[in-house]
Amino acid sequence: MANNNNKQRPQVPQGQPGKPRRWMSILFYTIAFALLGFYLFGDKDGGVSKELTDTKLKAYIEADAIEKITVYDDANVKATVKPQKYSLVFGQQGIGEKADGQLKVRTASVEEFSKYITAINEARKQANQPAIDVKYEKSHDYWYVILMNVLPFALIIFFFIYMSRGIGNIGAGGGIFGVGKAQAQLFDKDKKDKVTFRDVAGLYGAKQEVQEIVEFLKNPKKYTEIGAKIPKGALLVGPPGTGKTLLAKAVAGEADVPFFSMSGSDFVEMFVGVGASRVRDLFRQAKEKAPAIIFIDEIDAIGRARGKSIMTGGNDERESTLNQLLTEMDGFGTNSGVIILAATNRADVLDAALLRAGRFDRQIHVELPDLQERKEIFQVHLRPIKMDDTVDVDFLSKQTPGFSGADIANVCNEAALIAARGGRKKVGKQDFMDAVDRIVGGLERKNKIMTDDEKRSIAYHEAGHATISWLLRWANPLVKVTIVPRGVALGAAWYLPEERQLTQEDHILDELCSLLGGRAAEQLFLSQTSTGALNDLERATKQAYAMVAFYGMSDKLKDVSFYDSTGRYDYGFTKPYSDKTAELIDQETQRIIADQMARAKKILEEHADGHHQIAQLLIDREVITSEDVESILGPRPWKSRGDELLEANAEAAAQAAPKKRSRKKKEDKSQTNDTDETNLA
Repeated sequence: MANNNNKQRPQVPQGQPGKPRRWMSILFYTIAFALLGFYLFGDKDGGVSKELTDTKLKAYIEADAIEKITVYDDANVKATVKPQKYSLVFGQQGIGEKADGQLKVRTASVEEFSKYITAINEARKQANQPAIDVKYEKSHDYWYVILMNVLPFALIIFFFIYMSRGIGNIGAGGGIFGVGKAQAQLFDKDKKDKVTFRDVAGLYGAKQEVQEIVEFLKNPKKYTEIGAKIPKGALLVGPPGTGKTLLAKAVAGEADVPFFSMSGSDFVEMFVGVGASRVRDLFRQAKEKAPAIIFIDEIDAIGRARGKSIMTGGNDERESTLNQLLTEMDGFGTNSGVIILAATNRADVLDAALLRAGRFDRQIHVELPDLQERKEIFQVHLRPIKMDDTVDVDFLSKQTPGFSGADIANVCNEAALIAARGGRKKVGKQDFMDAVDRIVGGLERKNKIMTDDEKRSIAYHEAGHATISWLLRWANPLVKVTIVPRGVALGAAWYLPEERQLTQEDHILDELCSLLGGRAAEQLFLSQTSTGALNDLERATKQAYAMVAFYGMSDKLKDVSFYDSTGRYDYGFTKPYSDKTAELIDQETQRIIADQMARAKKILEEHADGHHQIAQLLIDREVITSEDVESILGPRPWKSRGDELLEANAEAAAQAAPKKRSRKKKEDKSQTNDTDETNLA
């Protein structure tokens, strides 16, 4: 970071005792001590020895046992007994204990009691007797004082403390008084468990761009001396789990500057104007510590396009927060040293003003890892895991197509849990395969009871998928088939999808035919249909509709696409085509599905014996692999793209090896020549 004085603000953990609890304790202790002081020192006139009725007091007065009376405005009366009359009032047992000799009486009326005392004193005066000393004072009811003067303030303080505890997370450690402060997390460069670029496998292009940002912050003169300008902002875009936040953490670990991290949802709260205030405070903190990096995770929470909501008025608080963010991003100088990183998986919904040059200058696409990148990601997550010799990283990377970095991390952790659950000291290949099955298909439900007819129907259904996918060139090659229930599915088949950069019409048609293979087998061999094909029919219908409406792969709607990349039609009630065109799209979708269903039935009829053998093997063993299908239907004549990529990587490595050896020989030879020349000299 810039200097050692830039320390992270202390955060009050959620659910932990913090300032609100301390204030609550202080309030309670204050009230307790006040009550204790009132009890000890509140009654300066001495303690009350005895309480009695108005009539009894008058009797003592007429018996000349009272020498002094104090009348309060709240109808309370205190009377002091003459020492020589203690035995009359308190009895013989209380004479030594009642040194003050006071009585307390609650009269019905102060006026009536005053008239009575006045009459008594007049009578005493006529009889030449000393009059009773009478005083009239205001009441010293401390409970009344507390209730009327202290309690309202105590209730106000309690209300603020309650609000601070209820929404204490709104402010940055300051409760409601810090509601407009940014709650950004400040990463420390000296943190031991920090993430670096070494922990980020793959993502070559994305790492190159963010490394350039880090180098600019470390050595800005290298760029500014030749007139170059670093981008103000970089937007990380990609599917969930691909490593966008991890890449930002690596920037925080590599950059020797303050790194402020905040989620997009942290800006918007229940109070109006809080989001804009927090944006201002966040940029103020970053400018004070410049050079610095601001990272906003899930920026689509505040960066959605304005004016797209069908609700009148929209979300004004979110839009005002976005407006303030746009102003701050374009409000500081080009080389002020504050760079904004943001991450989202919904770049299509972001406001156009947020993506223009001068704000987010670069969009860094973080895609799903390919075969080689998955291999590197496995190597990163396998470091802390103890493995045996059966684990092959190349095999694992081939068996996890379409997996993100987060999925691969989950596979490694799940495999370790499975091995530990089985009492093994090391993780083996089968543990990883079970982990992949657990994540893709769900947990096995072997205790689920099925009838023989249900088991036979599921076996024929899954055998139909396996047979057609094995015989079609562009269908995803089979890995394993099971009729053991997993999750909500009664049966499942694992395939190895081809990692294509471009999908052709033949690819989609083969995949459609493979999807419909289960329903085709049920109709052809069992003369019935079941609800087990729901997921297959849903996926097939969506793919066929996409062929017609989006990709222009239809005979009657060629080279026409109704795909809306802006998302404008998602908020409206109309479609960008007429009712007649909609009817035509429905007809073409049904035609494509019908053609592929007929094609699937034809393939199954031609290979009925092989299908029946696969189905019977499933009934007997419940789980079969691609080797079992190959022994029945024969080997596939086409190589998968995964095998082609591995062969290409191995060939490239073999070609690079001689070059490295020859380069090393040349270096050794040059060193030898230098040595000879030195000796000759």
